[in-house]
Amino acid sequence: MNYQLNNLPERTAKPRTAGMTMMMDKGLSLRQVEDFIEVSGAYTDIVKLGWATSFVTPNLDQKLKIYSEAGIPVYFGGTLFEAMLVRGQFDDYCRLLDKYKLQYAEVSDGSIEIAHEEKCEYISKLAKQVTVISEVGSKDVQKIFAPYKWINLMRAEIEAGSWKVIAEARESGNVGIYRDSGEVRQGLIDEILTQIPAETIIWEAPQKAQQVWFIKLIGANVNLGNIAPADVIPLETLRLGIRSDTFDHFLGK
Repeated sequence: MNYQLNNLPERTAKPRTAGMTMMMDKGLSLRQVEDFIEVSGAYTDIVKLGWATSFVTPNLDQKLKIYSEAGIPVYFGGTLFEAMLVRGQFDDYCRLLDKYKLQYAEVSDGSIEIAHEEKCEYISKLAKQVTVISEVGSKDVQKIFAPYKWINLMRAEIEAGSWKVIAEARESGNVGIYRDSGEVRQGLIDEILTQIPAETIIWEAPQKAQQVWFIKLIGANVNLGNIAPADVIPLETLRLGIRSDTFDHFLGK
């Protein structure tokens, strides 16, 4: 930090398992990645190359190297896992992780239909190779899960070997844990937190209002994902209570 400010909430230090910020890279250039790391690397814990953008991203090797040299792990979006799985290329996917020396992988079923037991089997298989982050929830706005189902799915995936479970919202923040307006499904979140530890969940929260809501509910060290590159520093100020939206939340605590 550049100077002293008193009475700020305590932030966990990197490498951290709580208070994580997952940035979504939807196609940054090599120069943009370098600029991003210069400005926001200290506040970024992990980067997702959104959905299957890694397939068409130029200079992928160099991009991964830049992130790696900055100490920021990268993983491919869960849609790539689904795209390869539905084409019968699971073994190719495993080889791809080795080829690019990735330490993390996302397992999701937001775009395809597979039995949950089968999904958990893939989690268990991949967990022997990499650290698995699995995603719960559908990208289909018409599919609304009851809270008990979210809880059962998350619990089963953690037991299968997931390090973290992601609560689905897409990059737009209007499905899954949110209504189509972007409003948080508060009752759902409250129910999930009665059974699943907050530090085990990464809440996709691309919109500022959603980030504010989770910070006020869980605290400065809530895990948040699908954060746009330009929003990483603004999010950090929200976490610290030095932006108007959370300005009063941490004072006196």
